[in-house]
Amino acid sequence: MKTYSNFFLKKPLFNGLLATIIAILSLLPSFANAEFHYHEFIVQETRITRLCRTKNIITVNGQFPGPTLTVRNGDTLFVTVVNRARYNVTIHWHGIRQMRTPWADGPEYVTQCPIRPGGFYTYRFTIENQEGTLWWHAHSKWLRATVYGALVILPKQGSNFPFLQPQKDIPILLGEWWNRDIIAVQRQAQFTGAAPNNSDAYTINGQPGDLYRCSSQGTVKVSVNPGETVLLRVINAALNQQLFFSVANHMLTVVGVDATYNKPFTTNVIMVGPGQTTNVILTANRPPGRYYMAASAYATARNAQFDNTTTTAILEYTNLVSVANSRPSLPQLPAFNDTATATAFTSQLRSIPSNNVRVPNQIDENLFFTVGLGLVNCAPGPRCQGPNNTRFAASMNNISFVLPRRTSLLQAYYQNIPGIYTLDFPPVPPVQFDYTGNVSRGLWQPRFGTKLHKIKFGSTVQIVLQDTAIFSTEDHPIHLHGYHFWVVGQGFGNFNPQTDTATFNLVDPPVRNTIDVPVGGWAVIRFVADNPGVWLFHCHIDSHLAWGLGMAFIVENGIGEKQTMEPPPPDLPQC
Repeated sequence: MKTYSNFFLKKPLFNGLLATIIAILSLLPSFANAEFHYHEFIVQETRITRLCRTKNIITVNGQFPGPTLTVRNGDTLFVTVVNRARYNVTIHWHGIRQMRTPWADGPEYVTQCPIRPGGFYTYRFTIENQEGTLWWHAHSKWLRATVYGALVILPKQGSNFPFLQPQKDIPILLGEWWNRDIIAVQRQAQFTGAAPNNSDAYTINGQPGDLYRCSSQGTVKVSVNPGETVLLRVINAALNQQLFFSVANHMLTVVGVDATYNKPFTTNVIMVGPGQTTNVILTANRPPGRYYMAASAYATARNAQFDNTTTTAILEYTNLVSVANSRPSLPQLPAFNDTATATAFTSQLRSIPSNNVRVPNQIDENLFFTVGLGLVNCAPGPRCQGPNNTRFAASMNNISFVLPRRTSLLQAYYQNIPGIYTLDFPPVPPVQFDYTGNVSRGLWQPRFGTKLHKIKFGSTVQIVLQDTAIFSTEDHPIHLHGYHFWVVGQGFGNFNPQTDTATFNLVDPPVRNTIDVPVGGWAVIRFVADNPGVWLFHCHIDSHLAWGLGMAFIVENGIGEKQTMEPPPPDLPQC
């Protein structure tokens, strides 16, 4: 067991308790092969140049993207976040189960109050039975635009991948870049009620690539030797956009999604929704040369503007002579509205079944959530610049989610603080209608509230997620904090329980933490409520979350210590 700590020496009084805990745990047999990792994240302003412009952005440790954390299944992390920026901030460990440690999950006003400028907070959590690729990102305002990084989870010592060991292992973080300050973009959208300004570029590992002006010099290059196998850990960190990704003239073998392994299959293009990760194996078996990796938008909302540009990196074979400076080949990416290609990709995902974990057949909680956009009527003026003098809103089951400000939902639940939330989130749509057809204008305006749904520990839960045509149908990436889940079915149109249930895959459905609900369609997920706490369930398009496309679950404690959430840490930020 190794202990990583260069911070204990700086703050011995604060970290003495952590050092003692580590020393005790290191003597226990169950922790003999585990490692403890200590990291310090300094959130700060950093001057950076992209697209011919220099500006300040918020970063972690001055890096964009932020540092990659590489750990193993079973390891424990202590990450102290020190906020030296001018905005409140939190960090979310996207996809980490956070078993009994909801205080480390990170979404502001859900599991914690934000870390104020000048403050700090240590996130403490253990990786339990997860391997593959996850990531971390800010979960406060729209700081996620620049505050994010990869979280690589290797198998335990003595274990291997369920595929041949690749010779190189490279995170590929897809993002969006705005020339304007991202908080100013958010504030303008919130003030006007209109859609936010589109990004000015997409990025790969923080660089737009040489199809954009002033960007050739910084273009990311990945060097490979002929015949090498490369594991690309593709992460969609974009704020608001699903993305297609491809590598010119190379096939990609998909081996994992959202930190779970899948039955391998080969494709020339993948679609990754915001929040999702996809692990692919690339074999350098083409004629030595230079080949573009590229990503562009998959955009499904009708008549909605989007960033219709392409970001690139370069896959470069080593020992090139004649083609060293040649123009790389560009992959043929799908059209922005190619739902057939997106569906063909996701329909091939199959998990590797486990003898210990089976898809539940008996359902205790059967929920049906409509998801989509709406419009709020208001008087014409500068605060009403949505379609036809309205403001955009979004909702689940016609409830537009409002975050509290006095305290976090988890603190209110744990301390029994009244008046912060109610437990009347509707388990089914309050009104049934033709969800993907012509929707009456009387259903366009949602209600606003902080409504939660409580679940007993150990319950098996099924949620039907149904897209709606209010304003427009759209592909929505829905993320569940604190859990991963089985995707037992997907389809188009309105979900029909009499006929669609018969098509469910209960043998080897994909396991995810973020599911793209098909445009004008539905998805059905199942999970076992084995992790007590308060868990956010929301669209991972940040503009949609800001408009209210989310809700939260309370999962009650079970019996005994192993089924009970831990108490809050002493340094938990206060509102």
